[in-house]
Amino acid sequence: MAIDNHQIAADVLPLVGGAENVTIATNCMTRLRLTLKDQSKADTDAIKKVKGVLGAQFAGSQLQVIVGQNAPKVLAEFVAISGVKQGDEVKENLDEPAKKLELKDVPNIILDYLSGSMTQLIPLLMAGGLFRTIAAILGPTMLGVLSDTDPTYTFLYTTLYEATFTFIPIYLGYAAAKKLGASPVLGMLLGGALMAPSVVSAVASNGGDGIISVYGIQITAANYQQSVLPIILSVPVLYVVEKFFKKHMPDVLSTVFTPFCTMIVTIPIAFIILAPIGNEIGNVIANALFGLADLGGIGILIVMAVLGAFWQLFVVCGMHMPVILLAQVQIIAAGYDPFVFVSTNCAMTAVWGCAFGAFLKMKNKDEKGLAIGYVISAIAGGVTEPALFGILMRFRRTMFGMFIGGAIGAVFSGIMGVTYYLAGGATNFLVFTNYLQGGQMNTVWAIVGMAISFVIAAVVVYFTGFSKEELAEMDEA
Repeated sequence: MAIDNHQIAADVLPLVGGAENVTIATNCMTRLRLTLKDQSKADTDAIKKVKGVLGAQFAGSQLQVIVGQNAPKVLAEFVAISGVKQGDEVKENLDEPAKKLELKDVPNIILDYLSGSMTQLIPLLMAGGLFRTIAAILGPTMLGVLSDTDPTYTFLYTTLYEATFTFIPIYLGYAAAKKLGASPVLGMLLGGALMAPSVVSAVASNGGDGIISVYGIQITAANYQQSVLPIILSVPVLYVVEKFFKKHMPDVLSTVFTPFCTMIVTIPIAFIILAPIGNEIGNVIANALFGLADLGGIGILIVMAVLGAFWQLFVVCGMHMPVILLAQVQIIAAGYDPFVFVSTNCAMTAVWGCAFGAFLKMKNKDEKGLAIGYVISAIAGGVTEPALFGILMRFRRTMFGMFIGGAIGAVFSGIMGVTYYLAGGATNFLVFTNYLQGGQMNTVWAIVGMAISFVIAAVVVYFTGFSKEELAEMDEA
């Protein structure tokens, strides 16, 4: 039976306290994300029982209703029914006291800002990475269709790839400003200032110890091309400064002088304080992650086993974004990831295997239909949440398949030295393209590692994933 997106929205709306209780309605790939005025009015248990809903949970101040890949369509129906405008800022209720910011809210606010900024760039990162991947496939190390001096090879492997990753501060300046509510074009300008040609050339002079002057203050120049954290730290200041000038600048002068005054205040703060701090944090992260990988041996394999086994639980709990962000930062900076995404891809295919093992084991036609749907959704669409909430969270014994399969596949991949290359790579059946830049055998071993996770997970779930009582209950349903 086709999913009725309108009915899902109509059923969920009263269970979150009605339209008057919703301040913001947005979505991600698989979830309807609602910011509520009063969280106590939301009945998450009832929401979970709505036909077409796979789960519901609060992440910080946000209610996340898990519906699968049709989330954008459910959001459109929800907005049409409720009248809540997508992406509107929260408007203060003058009849109620403003909610006091508590210390416990700070991590969620920071994480929301980081993830909301970075996820906007995923299409760009995927496209840019695939340019080089296609060149690697056609190039001399694989098919040999193009030589390394062929203009087409250079255009794909270098020009388009550089156009994507060199200007990350500009793209991210736009995305971060949009996320916070600042002017996106000023975010772009701030990113452009950090990587202006005069700054880059100053870095290149004197062996990287070039000096630039910011309002007469002499500082050591740094190359912020292909960097993430400097602009991420700077845009919140841009937001605060712009908000101040918007409030106090006379309307007749605002069009010209609000952006001018905003930038003239923000840029020195960015250059002198925030960008150097962000650069140093990035270096610390790089040294920590790749230093761990360089240790090799049993230490890195233990880390990979833990990521392979438990990664999807991090996803369910909403704890995965910090790790993803750090790994993406390093891929953007260094061009590769030696273990994080290698492990999490094995964890992902282990979930595919769990769903497939459940499909083989189940006898109830409706349940089998749902299970194979989860498999198809995961392999074709790259979305594991339906399988996670439809099978693993319902039948807890199936998690052993995910734990064992994910861990063994990740460890195997680590032993074989598999390396991952795309910051926004595919998460469906095209996942192998994330490894192509490492050459033919890197790709082969990556596929073998993920296949090991899939097969072991399927076998474990088939033989141990369900109790006799659970199978009997499904047959009786």
